[in-house]
Amino acid sequence: MKRKKIIIWTIAILLIAGAGGGYYAYKEYNRKQKDTADLKADFTAPAIVLLDEYLKDEKTANAKYFGKVLKIDGLVKDLIKDDKGYYSVVLGDTASMSSVRFSMDSIHNAQAASLVKGTKAVLKGICTGYNADEMLGSDLILNRAVIEKN
Repeated sequence: MKRKKIIIWTIAILLIAGAGGGYYAYKEYNRKQKDTADLKADFTAPAIVLLDEYLKDEKTANAKYFGKVLKIDGLVKDLIKDDKGYYSVVLGDTASMSSVRFSMDSIHNAQAASLVKGTKAVLKGICTGYNADEMLGSDLILNRAVIEKN
């Protein structure tokens, strides 16, 4: 009799744990990303200031900005459209080879077409890294970007 109760309780616990795990997996699989336009910026700065911070001390700047939502203003140096129709916006000083590169969020991709080279723009995105290159210029990379003002 005691052995039968142990088996029943073990099966019941396993079923409950399995149902809980299945529910968690279902929720994670169907989870939606928050729209970057609705996220509050953790930091707001001009593109030139951020690039200077990274040039001075990349490790400290990465600790401060990596994975954070950044709102950056600057001159549009370039507007790149790839073969799939997705835009990348490049902000920075035209005298410098370094820049801040924004990969536009697919929901807000069409907004990038309204930007014009040489004009000021404010974009918001999530910092995903920094590519340091003395010869070609360094790039601060932001993904899921949206246009705040143009």
